[in-house]
Amino acid sequence: MALFDADKIVMVAEADALAGRDTQMLVPEAHFVTGNPLKPPFPQQMAQIMVGMGCFWGAERVFWQAPGIFTTAVGYASGFTPNPTYEEVCSGRTGHNEVVLAVFDPELTSYEKMLAVFWENHDPTQGMRQGNDVGTQYRSAIYCFDESQAAVAKASRDVYGIRLRAAGLGGITTEIIAAPTFYYAEEYHQQYLAKVPGGYCGLGGTGVK
Repeated sequence: MALFDADKIVMVAEADALAGRDTQMLVPEAHFVTGNPLKPPFPQQMAQIMVGMGCFWGAERVFWQAPGIFTTAVGYASGFTPNPTYEEVCSGRTGHNEVVLAVFDPELTSYEKMLAVFWENHDPTQGMRQGNDVGTQYRSAIYCFDESQAAVAKASRDVYGIRLRAAGLGGITTEIIAAPTFYYAEEYHQQYLAKVPGGYCGLGGTGVK
């Protein structure tokens, strides 16, 4: 979804980021696949995971297909520009990552299983890219909602890193930080591959479980 540009693999400085806007993106009330709400409030028992793993179209699909999922949404996070547009994010001048927010039922699945979906469906060793998609918005990331999630995420990174190295792959470059503000992406991005089944998907794992 992005042609190679050396400037796009360097994180923009906050002082140089686009100004953005106060207006939030309008999105559908219901998830195109599950029919559940796309925005909070979510049922009290639900938990959340937010990750970046390359182009968010394919990333969102692997999560809405996973057992125990209540809803998913795509958006932008971990940058400087409030309420950015897709074109602004692709410019490399917002600092944002393309991310998936997945809401799941802990009685039907677990945070650990959600992390397995994350690790196994992209290559977390590639830095500011995923395959042919190059840019800071394609970086691997786990954004944690509490200290417990952070501890589990880091432990899973360490275990998976050993397995990746044993398979001859490089070190993990995944960003693991506290969950930043999630800005919903435009309506047409939400559940894109359900609406356009033959649409672009550059997502691919390493084959390491």
